[in-house]
Amino acid sequence: MTLSSQHSRDAKSTEIGEASSGGDFIPPYPFRYEKMPPVWTLVGMAKRNFLSVWGLEDFQGRLRSKRVFMRELVVCNRPDVVREAFQTNHEALQRKSPQMRHALEPLLGDGLFISDTETWAKRRKVVAPIIHGSRVRGFAPIMTDTIEEKRNEWSTLGEGAEIDALAEMAHLTAEIICRTIFGRELGKDYASEVVQGFSDYQRHIDQIDLFSLLGLPEWLPRFRGRAIKKPVERILTVLDEIIDSYQAQKQKGEASVIGGLLEARDDDGEPLSREAIRSEAAVIFMAGHETTANTLAWAWFLLSQCERSRKKLQVELDTVLAGKTPGFQDVANLPYAKAVIEETLRLYPPVPILAREAMKKTTIGGKSISKGSLVMVVPWLMHRNPVLWSKPDTFEPERFLDPKAKKPNKYGYVPFSIGPRICAGLQFGMTESILSLAILAQKFDLKLKDGADIQPVARLTLRPGDNLPMTLHPRAR
Repeated sequence: MTLSSQHSRDAKSTEIGEASSGGDFIPPYPFRYEKMPPVWTLVGMAKRNFLSVWGLEDFQGRLRSKRVFMRELVVCNRPDVVREAFQTNHEALQRKSPQMRHALEPLLGDGLFISDTETWAKRRKVVAPIIHGSRVRGFAPIMTDTIEEKRNEWSTLGEGAEIDALAEMAHLTAEIICRTIFGRELGKDYASEVVQGFSDYQRHIDQIDLFSLLGLPEWLPRFRGRAIKKPVERILTVLDEIIDSYQAQKQKGEASVIGGLLEARDDDGEPLSREAIRSEAAVIFMAGHETTANTLAWAWFLLSQCERSRKKLQVELDTVLAGKTPGFQDVANLPYAKAVIEETLRLYPPVPILAREAMKKTTIGGKSISKGSLVMVVPWLMHRNPVLWSKPDTFEPERFLDPKAKKPNKYGYVPFSIGPRICAGLQFGMTESILSLAILAQKFDLKLKDGADIQPVARLTLRPGDNLPMTLHPRAR
């Protein structure tokens, strides 16, 4: 079954860019079944696109469960049960799902993203301060310089030049994260190599861990062909070279994540191992590159289809910035730009499914959760739950500015997860996204190429398909 281009809204469908009767823009989402297909069909659908497996009732529920082969799947879809799952029951539900662990372990090792218990606790204490929100000010000049390079590159292309906005944003965020992790000079040298390796890796990793769903032992090896092993070798070789050359090439006074990892010490005064440094650098790159690129690509698409929001953003940028390039200190003065990013993250959360494996028996919302069950918080569902949001499928950045607008508490809006495992790079990602949007939208309009059919597809992350064809239009001063 292929991804449908229909949108179920009151049993009607709308085409891309078509407004509802009230003038609202409702961006694309997969068809929502009233009666769900059998499990085997759903597994096949999930392999192609995780978003296609959710029916109408899934969006409105609070706590739903379903047995898939030998595993019970529990979906938490309201703030109270999300808080129980990811905050109150963190100890029992801190382990990532088998699919996530087995898919990413070849590349991330025991990195923070997929580790748990003692390893996770120790590593988090060491790594989190290196990318904490308080460090973002020091990284902001690297962000600004890199975004300006992209802006200057676009300026040479001319009116109406066609670009792949997804690839452009992937290149931009990769450059930013490479230069941030490795330092400006090393980042320039290695960015494209690491980006290509990650792209190849994500294209081939498994989306479903059938072994675990069928109840097979955790230790049973998962088959990994050359298509997986080759990009892993490529990335890890680059990371090793960077670590080896860092001491000789580091620039005094410039913040870099590799420098922080090399100099970090645990509670016993011990440095991180070589393998740990390499794993955490890979985690930070994966989390900081792909997710932000997808968010920015979706933001460009949404703005291209919603003239009202695009004009509001441009007025804010022209008024507040008055032609100057924004820096870290300007981010707080761009509330509409921030709201555009927040609404983009609501509609198209980069990681649309957050899944955990119960390490022991527990309860959520009065329901008994047995050991081994998969507990899922699904931002894709909760961010569009009509009980929590008004006009949940509508692109409306104003909802994040209006204190009277209907929206849930922090456990109902979780694009960066929530609880002890909340993304340590949250502030970094938000700052990078706002600066990128502001600097580029100051000078350019991006329009969707005529005839392009953009549909959301989720494998590990949520993307607008394989590409996003748009045309560049310099704004008149």
